[in-house]
Amino acid sequence: MTNEEVSLRAKKHICSNLKELMQHKSFSKITVSELTKKCNINRNTFYYHFEDIYAALKWMFEQEAIEIVKQYDLLLDYEEVVSFVYDYITGNAYIINCAYDSLGRDVLKRFFCQDFLNLIKNIIIEYEKNLNITVTDDFRDFLSTLYTEGFAGMLINLAQNPKRYTKDQLGSYFKILIRNTIPSVLKGFEEENKAK
Repeated sequence: MTNEEVSLRAKKHICSNLKELMQHKSFSKITVSELTKKCNINRNTFYYHFEDIYAALKWMFEQEAIEIVKQYDLLLDYEEVVSFVYDYITGNAYIINCAYDSLGRDVLKRFFCQDFLNLIKNIIIEYEKNLNITVTDDFRDFLSTLYTEGFAGMLINLAQNPKRYTKDQLGSYFKILIRNTIPSVLKGFEEENKAK
């Protein structure tokens, strides 16, 4: 087994134990000492893999959801992406809510936003190519941030109220939103700049 495989296995072990602890107590009350005891590892092993407990939580979210979503072609697979995200959020609502209660909405949104920003930006770039439109980097960043903030907020809302939307509803709504608004906004940007 390579060092990378050993490290990955150790990180997964730490995060699965963190998840178990989060089922029973607030994230802010979980200590590194408690986690290392539950994992049956020493503190040095924990700190070798993670800077702090927040880094472990972020890595867990990235590995369990975000890295998987990055593998989809988001322009073609909206329904599959939304279906996967819906299942992940509703299946892990207790963890997300535990993190929300301890860290607050803004910090939790930052976890999601940092990683989804590039995904959304890639969707916008693909629409630019398909429509043969080029927008400024500044406008692309603005638009990516706007959609990412909304998307991250919706994920948190879904964790807090998993029955608010069905999987099919959410998939349909995102499909309508992305397919209709992004092309329209890009065309609007191009028309505004031609008029100047």
